[in-house]
Amino acid sequence: MVSGLELLVWRKQAQQEAIAANIPPSEVDWLLRSLSSLDALSLRLELFKSEPEIPLSRPWGEIQHLWQQRIEARVPLQYLIGELSWRDLNLQVAPGVLIPRPETELLIDLALASDVAHRTGDWADLGTGSGAIAIGLAQSLPEVTVHAVDRSLEALAIARRNAANCSFSDRIQFYQGYWFTPLEHLQGKLIAMVSNPPYIPTRLINELQPEVTHHEPHLALDGGLDGLDCIRTLVNVAPDYLQPGGLWLVEMMAGQAEQVQQLLLDNSNYHRIEIHTDLAGIERFALAYRRLS
Repeated sequence: MVSGLELLVWRKQAQQEAIAANIPPSEVDWLLRSLSSLDALSLRLELFKSEPEIPLSRPWGEIQHLWQQRIEARVPLQYLIGELSWRDLNLQVAPGVLIPRPETELLIDLALASDVAHRTGDWADLGTGSGAIAIGLAQSLPEVTVHAVDRSLEALAIARRNAANCSFSDRIQFYQGYWFTPLEHLQGKLIAMVSNPPYIPTRLINELQPEVTHHEPHLALDGGLDGLDCIRTLVNVAPDYLQPGGLWLVEMMAGQAEQVQQLLLDNSNYHRIEIHTDLAGIERFALAYRRLS
């Protein structure tokens, strides 16, 4: 518990700390909404200030400590809270898994708008991380089975937990391994392959925001010398696994669209190649279909 007056004083101080650290001050309210009974309106209008006691889901001292970790160590708030909202899903996250980004939500929308959305059968989510894409696909495509693969056992544990919490454990199968390797039994059978692979060039990893460089798993970020190592693998191997007409759909880094499009063109197994932008107008997604013959 904390009094409204004490919380009011702390909130103003925390917002100033955020501004000084070049962190959005709105994160203070995000933290409070996640760990207290307060909503956005109460915080914005400071309706809580006269409350004698405000219920908290964690001890007040612990919440203050979490905020200091955010300011001093630049730990992402999602890791400190332990969860986030993605589409309309509530997902758990931890330092061993990449934090799902809002732009990645559009992968689900592109999949739903594709020619294969009506097919029943098997889909693959390669590099599943928290399981966000796999769960989003299972939620949106009730007639498919999603095969989710990741190299990290730690990430898979979180993904399995998220699938169970969202009631999709019966529709998603999880595998530990490198890209398609655990899916040999599905050669020629996949309706679609969706992936948000590592695509950051190695030299740029240490130039990213400290929240990313120091806290998110480099295994999920590092795409090799030019950032395209994993995407090349997906381009080259997917034709052995996709059905004729199957969907190839991948997220990529800003500035990589031309190279990814060329990789697909140079491989004779793809056609109808498309580049799609995110909500900021950045060319973020590449889509193609397996040729029929």
